[in-house]
Amino acid sequence: MNTSTLDKLRKMKFFGMFHAFKSSMETGKTNDYTADELLAHLVDAEWDDRQNRRIERTILYARFRYKASIEDVHYHADRSIDRNQIMRLADCTFVDRFENLLITGSTGIGKSYIASAVGYQACVLGYRVLYTSTPKLFAKLKMAKADGSYMKELAKIERQQLLILDDFGIQPFDAQSRAALMEIIEDRHGKTSLIITSQLPVSKWFEVIGEKTIADAILDRIVHDAHRIELKGESMRRKRNVEPENSH
Repeated sequence: MNTSTLDKLRKMKFFGMFHAFKSSMETGKTNDYTADELLAHLVDAEWDDRQNRRIERTILYARFRYKASIEDVHYHADRSIDRNQIMRLADCTFVDRFENLLITGSTGIGKSYIASAVGYQACVLGYRVLYTSTPKLFAKLKMAKADGSYMKELAKIERQQLLILDDFGIQPFDAQSRAALMEIIEDRHGKTSLIITSQLPVSKWFEVIGEKTIADAILDRIVHDAHRIELKGESMRRKRNVEPENSH
């Protein structure tokens, strides 16, 4: 009878229940539970399994460059990282309020790691997240414009509750990329959140975006009331001879 029950649980894809019941039988613990306790144990196991698989799918879909954790952020005094600020950002209420986070600093100092760590935390809390390199995103959108999938790509971006644009401002925006950026920002403004990392200080973004009217409109929507982290100090790559941005 138990074998038949296990087979049915597996076929119905109740994998949490399957493993919990199988383990209980193998260890003889089924006799230790009342009927109510066994049912509660199996339901809890199924709930936890589904939650874990949902988080795994969300993280996989986000396509992070690094596996990052809030707990592993290093708060060196010379980097000007406020631990309390990071902890407040980690609860992701800024996403509920449709606020943005801007992280600036020199190459290799850990901007991408912090952005990824906050993004991972958002995935754990159930938010839809997409992480992308800014140059790669706009190259992809140019290709989408050519093959007719542009609106589909924009719709996919708009559905994300948190969009992480890494390496913003590495190269100036041309007219097509500038127009695409304006569309993305306009679609998301007041409805979703952004995390942007950049080697350039925010004061230099106007020049990188170009076209005064569009740059004004974009920056007004990005920067207004945004949270800011301005990392200082020497590149962690030079200190540790590691890959850029892969430090924390």
